Amino acid sequence: MDKFPRVHRLPPYVFAKVNELKMQLRHDGEDIIDLGMGNPDLPTPQHIVDKLVEAAQKPANHRYSASRGIKGLRREMALWYKRRYGVELDYDQEVVVTMGAKEGLAHLALVMLSPGDVVFAPDPSYPIHPYASIIAGADVRRIPIGADRDFFEDLELAMRQTWPKPKLLIINYPHNPTGVTAEIPFFEKIVDFAKNNDLLVIHDLAYADFTFDGYKAPSFLQARGAKDVGVEFFSLSKSYSMPGWRVGFCCGNREMVQALTRIKSYLDYGLFQPIQIAACAALSGPQDCVREQMAIYQDRRDALCEGLQRIGWDVTPPKATQFLWTEIPEQFKHLGSVEFSKLLLRECKVAVAPGLGFGSYGDSHVRMALVENRQRINQAIRGMKELFDKG
Repeated sequence: MDKFPRVHRLPPYVFAKVNELKMQLRHDGEDIIDLGMGNPDLPTPQHIVDKLVEAAQKPANHRYSASRGIKGLRREMALWYKRRYGVELDYDQEVVVTMGAKEGLAHLALVMLSPGDVVFAPDPSYPIHPYASIIAGADVRRIPIGADRDFFEDLELAMRQTWPKPKLLIINYPHNPTGVTAEIPFFEKIVDFAKNNDLLVIHDLAYADFTFDGYKAPSFLQARGAKDVGVEFFSLSKSYSMPGWRVGFCCGNREMVQALTRIKSYLDYGLFQPIQIAACAALSGPQDCVREQMAIYQDRRDALCEGLQRIGWDVTPPKATQFLWTEIPEQFKHLGSVEFSKLLLRECKVAVAPGLGFGSYGDSHVRMALVENRQRINQAIRGMKELFDKG
């Protein structure tokens, strides 16, 4: 691996240990209830699929597309922001289509960062948030995040203790994996902090629609002056149950968007055009499908949280995201998140994501995804109850 320095900088994949055990148990015929990966199981709404099929029947759509996305899709994204958040975007200069948010974030880090640059990223965090910068050759300083932390206090402390000064701050609200949420005043403080410290900002809004109990997630771009310092990524993967379609967007700061647009012009020819046409139908079409799917996820959240409470696992229902981030029960805490996750697999036939996979500050927690139906969730609860009864 020394011959491949970018790969050499990546740590061993923590989730691999649990995934190997999961695959072995399935190979042995065990029925595993998989709450590990946030892979939406609900089907893509039919009108979006129908538009894909219609567009795919036209040979003209089989040719190379545009690396930055077709004009119609960029325009629909700008209109979506206007309707939803009141944010004005120039679809020609301030919007670029990406192959999911993950690809776009990784390539933006690659074009922005050089070896020796410093990046602030939360811990725990979705792995691409720190590792996009690491792959680009930068150094990452982790900022603790959680319901019991003061993010700005930790941010100020990190700024005082870091040299050279950071170039980029990566944030994600609603937050994966912790479920922490934010409001517009929080984002305005982020903008002020960025301007005062000459920082650029990337915000990941993957869970814009995954909100419960009346909570509505704001956009970072709603904050006063946000486009001066940063961009926001949005993906159709979660909101429209289109994870395998790989449609995302980078919107906001013109210089950052154009930098990503330029590097993408060297790397790809864009998404298959019928997928982009279908994505237009998702953004511009009826949004009842999104609300209906979110009602299903809220029902799953309630079933999982109520079930865990019944068996003595104290959890707090999240206001947002597709996940439940929960502290390991006291009697199992000594195991750490990886061994506890393996215990749940062996004894309960339930797969969860170990918190250590999201950063060192996550090792006292596990993450459960709301990707199984209520019946399967209740089955998982019964299996865990037996483990808890044994102590």
